[in-house]
Amino acid sequence: MPKLSVIVPFYNVQQYAQDALTSLRANARPDFEFVLVDDHSEDGTPAILERAAESLADVARVRHIRHDRNGGLATARNTGLDAARGDYVTFLDGDDWFAPGYLSELVAAVERLGCDFVRTDHVRVTARARSVHRVPVGLRDEVLNPREAILPADRTTSVDYAYAWAGAYHRRLLERGLLHFTDGLRTAEDRPWIWKLHREAESFAVVGLLGVFYRRGVASSLTQIGDVRQLDFIRAFDQVIEETAADRDADRLLPKAVRTYCAIIAHHLFDEDKFEPAVAKRLRAMSAAALRRMPQDALDDVLESMDMRRSSALRRLRRRITTAKAAG
Repeated sequence: MPKLSVIVPFYNVQQYAQDALTSLRANARPDFEFVLVDDHSEDGTPAILERAAESLADVARVRHIRHDRNGGLATARNTGLDAARGDYVTFLDGDDWFAPGYLSELVAAVERLGCDFVRTDHVRVTARARSVHRVPVGLRDEVLNPREAILPADRTTSVDYAYAWAGAYHRRLLERGLLHFTDGLRTAEDRPWIWKLHREAESFAVVGLLGVFYRRGVASSLTQIGDVRQLDFIRAFDQVIEETAADRDADRLLPKAVRTYCAIIAHHLFDEDKFEPAVAKRLRAMSAAALRRMPQDALDDVLESMDMRRSSALRRLRRRITTAKAAG
């Protein structure tokens, strides 16, 4: 059995794929497994992966899988999870990269701590600028209760740091069904995933490793594209609300889920110029409907405590659908 499986989905990233693959070689060990998932790329990515799979087989175990059709990041990661055989699992996106030797340090940390999963800091790369982004948890190298790291509701917490590639996860989580993503989500796929992990895993820790380089501003990234796929955040957060409402600590946890959902809706509303006009209209309609589905007492409290700009925008949206219902 491999010690670590690294799941790397690729989709139309021919400009960046070689950086990711070179970083895998710089981290390779005979007991590491690299699961390369081509999500039906239509550029030069498949040829790059074919060559790399053959080359990497000299230094690590390699599984190369190609989808017959594009399914999105969540589906590609699930394909990798189904194929993974490692004691531990981690992720990398096809346009990002690892520092040399990082994966060995990551495995040493999770084995030393003996917890279900560890989370790491990362380096954000925008053109030539680089900045360090930290897990919003103060205690380092201590085993903690992931459920308790969800709160407080009015602060940035561990569930807001949703990057799946920023950490390593014990195989027992995979066997419990806690590592798979909601199939078909094109964006915000990490959000239901990180909430489920924090509600249902038993232990985690944060370690101060800086070895993941996260590339921002990639033209083909969904964060840069204003089409309908961006609206999958609604489905993702509806799932967070639904599952959290069924949790034994729903009264404690729902205010945080509602607040985060509202913050994301406001973010998209303030950035709606990037959307195609029809998509922007659909964003407003779907967001208004989402506000009506939320637990209304929790929503009232969130709107009272949010800053004026976001609160006002969300109240206007909420009134829109209320007024429309009354007129009907």
